[in-house]
Amino acid sequence: MNEYLLVVNAGSSSIKFAIYQKTASTQLVGEAAGQIEGIGSQPHFNVKCSDGDLIDCRFTVTEVPNHISAITHVRDWLSDYLTKGVLLAVGHRVVHGGQNYAAPVLVNAKVLMDLENLIPLAPLHQPHNLVTIRALMETMPMLPQVACFDTAFHRTQVEVAQRFAIPRRFTDEGVRRYGFHGLSYEYIASVLPALDPKLPDARVIVAHLGSGASLCALYKGHSVATTMGFSPLDGLVMGTRCGNLDPGVIIYLMDHYHMDARAVERLLYHQSGLLGVSDISNDMRTLVASGDPRALEAIDLFVYRIGREIGSLAAALGGLDALVFTGGIGEHSAVIRAKVCHQAAWLGLEIDNIANENAATRISTVDSKLSAWVVATDENLMIARHTQQLVGVS
Repeated sequence: MNEYLLVVNAGSSSIKFAIYQKTASTQLVGEAAGQIEGIGSQPHFNVKCSDGDLIDCRFTVTEVPNHISAITHVRDWLSDYLTKGVLLAVGHRVVHGGQNYAAPVLVNAKVLMDLENLIPLAPLHQPHNLVTIRALMETMPMLPQVACFDTAFHRTQVEVAQRFAIPRRFTDEGVRRYGFHGLSYEYIASVLPALDPKLPDARVIVAHLGSGASLCALYKGHSVATTMGFSPLDGLVMGTRCGNLDPGVIIYLMDHYHMDARAVERLLYHQSGLLGVSDISNDMRTLVASGDPRALEAIDLFVYRIGREIGSLAAALGGLDALVFTGGIGEHSAVIRAKVCHQAAWLGLEIDNIANENAATRISTVDSKLSAWVVATDENLMIARHTQQLVGVS
């Protein structure tokens, strides 16, 4: 009988999932991936096998009103799909692990309560991550579930890298720099040896560039510093998020425009970034193809801030040996990669334009003082591996 692991990534209006089969050699093979989008409005459900062929596609209007019904829909579909197999466990992406969860954990009632107490630290993400766990816990109580955290990878940072210069009582209560995209960075760290035998012990900056964007400084495969802080708002310019912002701007908006916390939240999370600067789109592909000067301004700001933060992280590392691009923009936009590499020329980075245009794995020249790479990230596989390890599936 075939044995499977399920990976679940619940967002504000969607649930994405992936199915992995455990082989006889205990290796995990991605078999299918799917999603339900438009939860609560006009849901769209589809599943594709590993080669990209469509397995199932359904359009519904009212049958998926919330995340509980959505995960129930996924569970029921799996029951039909896995008729000749058994589901061993489920691994979940959970945005926030707080100060106490520095590694993936097998979920029980206490763990779930601890994670629900962290909702104020990630109010836009954590509730959706946890509602699916609770729903499966109630309907399939014997099924092991594992929580994998976007913050955990960064807990290796020294204390000074995690602190804000605010009164200690707030720091003690959890107001500190956590960092995110940790599962992506952990995956990239795991594949560095395959790129170059020297990279696992090197000083590396990974650029996870997508709708959400951040950089992480790695030394010997561990996080030293990262651009996101207390929330996923911090650091780089993103699709609709502002990135680094003077706190005085928020005070000004509240005083001058009489904006309350929720209005500021909508502005900074959903109306800023590439969309806010360009007033055109939050999609980098649209902006690169546009001739509108506002699109160019948004691109220039996106690249400029990346260049500045590369300098900052290189300082934190005491030098730099390699730069790795990943994420939707990092993996697919040769234009943005070229612009970022030119910004980093002062560090001795020389881009191979032909390699970059052809999306080669290595895009720096042979004579470049530091190497540059393009690597597709795989957060789902990272979650599946953690799940396999924690539930003792071998």
